Amino acid sequence: MSDFFDINPRLEALSDRAMQKIAPRFAELERVTEHNQQKVLAAFHKHRVSESHFAESTGYGYGDRGREVLEAVMARVMGAQAALMRHTFTCGTHTLAVALFGLLRPGDVMLCVTGTPYDTLRPVIGITGGGYGSLKDFGVRYEQVDLDARGRLDLDAIERAVKKFQPKMVYLQRSRGYTLRPSLSVEEIGAAASLVKEHSGAIVMVDNCYGEFVQALEPTQCQADLIAGSLIKNPGGGLAKNGGYIAGRADLVELCAHRMTAPGLGGEVGATLGLNRSLFMGLFHAPHVVGEALKTAVYASALFELLGYAVSPAWDEPRRDIIQSVTLGNREALVAFCRGMQSGAPVDAFVTPEPWDMPGYDSQVIMAAGAFILGASIELSADAPLRPPWAAWMQGGLNFHSGKMGVLLAAQKLIEITQGGL
Repeated sequence: MSDFFDINPRLEALSDRAMQKIAPRFAELERVTEHNQQKVLAAFHKHRVSESHFAESTGYGYGDRGREVLEAVMARVMGAQAALMRHTFTCGTHTLAVALFGLLRPGDVMLCVTGTPYDTLRPVIGITGGGYGSLKDFGVRYEQVDLDARGRLDLDAIERAVKKFQPKMVYLQRSRGYTLRPSLSVEEIGAAASLVKEHSGAIVMVDNCYGEFVQALEPTQCQADLIAGSLIKNPGGGLAKNGGYIAGRADLVELCAHRMTAPGLGGEVGATLGLNRSLFMGLFHAPHVVGEALKTAVYASALFELLGYAVSPAWDEPRRDIIQSVTLGNREALVAFCRGMQSGAPVDAFVTPEPWDMPGYDSQVIMAAGAFILGASIELSADAPLRPPWAAWMQGGLNFHSGKMGVLLAAQKLIEITQGGL
């Protein structure tokens, strides 16, 4: 029983049952966490990280040793030749857009092989919206291969599309976005990349958001040419205040650097303004924090399965990202779940989330996100578009013990509103 929160005793009993079920899974997660933590520590040692690398640079930021060492560490951690890791990337979508515009030129074909991309990337490509300088506006052609009936990569269809379109880039979204399809494993990405390279010279780019440090390897260690993601998700470790990263082949990262700043300037400019310390610390903590987020997700999956809800992934399924979906069935239940999750946050727990017209989305979205860093998905949060299948996507948890309480409060709010108690 909690000494600080009034949790229904029957719900606490279900929680105990869930904890007993998932104990073996926690041991597996700990092994991956330890591997990745040692990998990051070894990279810090290899590049001789020191106090001097936390110093502030201003103006143009020429000769910022801390920035250069940080990006070398990130590249090594990701198994890449080079990396950009900057607070000047405003979000994950911005980071992905820089990479896409850095690599694609008028007349090129971008082939997405994981179905329709995440909502906020569609205006970047030109699938939705228009007139804002999308890839489509600049003459980049978009083609798509849908996932198969199981929500998996359709390798036969990918092979046919690669042969037909001869794309400049083949693009994969590792995480599920606002869908219930399985997230991609690094091994699946590697198989697709191998197939693409067998039949073309296309660049294989992966949206790696939510997937960093979930497995022992990253896509750039399995034939992906470039990956990109957000620092207020996994690799920022809950300490990065904003930012993003791009990692991969050195020539491709260089092209992205010249799009990030300006042709001729590339990655040589960009003052760090005293933020290097938080980026180094965030990256160092990231494997452990991701492990805590995964424990929270596995616990939520087991608890809500016991409560009778459809969950994905199941508690005993392999984890490919930090996201856990719970299908609630209707609008009222979805809103209740998110409001309960908000009540378990360390920040703004007293706030009541309301659905709103969020920029970049085609339906109202509700978000529970009481975080130290605004919008940080590595902190415990839950969000969903207000549309069928009325599922919530939760992620994060800086530590499991507080994440567990957030999940319990979400369950309790759901039960109070939809069932009148257990």
